Amino acid sequence: MRIEVLGTGCSKCKRLFANVEQAIKDSNITAEVIKIEDLDAIIERGVMLTPALFINGTVMAEGRIPDVKEIKAMLTE
Repeated sequence: MRIEVLGTGCSKCKRLFANVEQAIKDSNITAEVIKIEDLDAIIERGVMLTPALFINGTVMAEGRIPDVKEIKAMLTE
């Protein structure tokens, strides 16, 4: 599983990254977590609002911070 957190490094982006890490730990899932902070790379992905969460290449959230429970649900979809 590949999880990408896209954001410029703001506090919201950091909170989303922490929520992702906690959800992975709670779910006992093995995943590659990547933080993408390069603005050009974010724009290339079509993201207009950060933070954004991609799981296996699919946008799961954009412009908001899903809580740990919601991310855990996304991981099992």
